[in-house]
Amino acid sequence: NTTNLLHLLSFMDPAQIEFISEKESISILPNFTEDKLYLISGEVGPFQPQVPVEVPLWLAANLKQRQKCRIITPEWMDVELLKEKKAEELEGHLFSIPLHPHFLELSTIILGISDEVKDADEVRTLIKDIWDVRAAKLRKSVNKMINHDGGGGKPLTHVEINNITVLELNTIRGFFTASLDHLHNLRNHAELCLNDPRYN
Repeated sequence: NTTNLLHLLSFMDPAQIEFISEKESISILPNFTEDKLYLISGEVGPFQPQVPVEVPLWLAANLKQRQKCRIITPEWMDVELLKEKKAEELEGHLFSIPLHPHFLELSTIILGISDEVKDADEVRTLIKDIWDVRAAKLRKSVNKMINHDGGGGKPLTHVEINNITVLELNTIRGFFTASLDHLHNLRNHAELCLNDPRYN
């Protein structure tokens, strides 16, 4: 339901969404020895030099900044895979399954802290291209909903859009709510005119 979705998004901003994304797990290669760490979100480790281990992104960033690990680039940040995903998005009218539920947030953070990402500049460009293509589709879907008549003179009240990330939805929140408010006012004015004998 559109109303419920926008109500949910009204409590979140991009910084909060990024904060949530930092809880996602990625793999690192530590250069130290340490027993398990017991975090609020669960336990991680143990840590052995050059033995891959999954940790939350925020912890990986902290360890990387202290030169305690290398970050293993996620498979979905591979250039060839990104090229395929970009082509898939360009060819289809619907949204394809995203690279990751937080692909833009994670890739931005990883590219900002890691010097191990192969072909980093190309990866950055491809991810931006994918984001832009998906953003254009999203704007088109919103416009379709706003301009569409649901039948019987009634406005379309909801639309189903699959495979959208929370950040993508958040980017259209202001535009969407403002457009719906404007449309609502126009329809109210039209109804008043229809019921006013001066216009009949």
